Amino acid sequence: MICIFIIIVLACAIAVFYATIYNKFQEYIIRINEVESMIDTYLRNKYDLINKSIPIIKGNIKSEKEIFGEIVKLRSRKIGNFELYRILTRASNELNGLKTEFPDIEKSEEVKKILKQIADIDIKVDNCIDYYNDNISVYNTLLKKFPSNIIATFCKYEEKLFFDRKNMNDDDYEDFKL
Repeated sequence: MICIFIIIVLACAIAVFYATIYNKFQEYIIRINEVESMIDTYLRNKYDLINKSIPIIKGNIKSEKEIFGEIVKLRSRKIGNFELYRILTRASNELNGLKTEFPDIEKSEEVKKILKQIADIDIKVDNCIDYYNDNISVYNTLLKKFPSNIIATFCKYEEKLFFDRKNMNDDDYEDFKL
């Protein structure tokens, strides 16, 4: 009788342990998915703003120079957040270069408004990336530490990559997707 009682208590303890760790993983998976969605939304908004600025900027500069060629090519491609972030970072740098090369661009109120919106989005994206990386760090730690690594192995959870803002011009990152 005592043996059966011990087995039942042990089974209950294992079930509670499993449920607790499993729920912890689920909490971080949900957070990561939510912030990925937010990053995606902000990046798409930034893409739309840069796209919207192309004809305005072309109208304000007297040059045959092709601008934002990479952005124009994106219109028919489906890409991940990391690659989109890289491309939009290069486009922002190109925009800043155009502002220096053609100071008249910033005289347009519409361009000023777009530049302000892009700057606001950049701040939001940076904050989301920090939050994303913080959650990835905790999630990956759970994957590696005992005893949660047992549940991770059982549930086939895999390590997730950080959203790395370094080496944004490095072609080695071409295939990375969030």
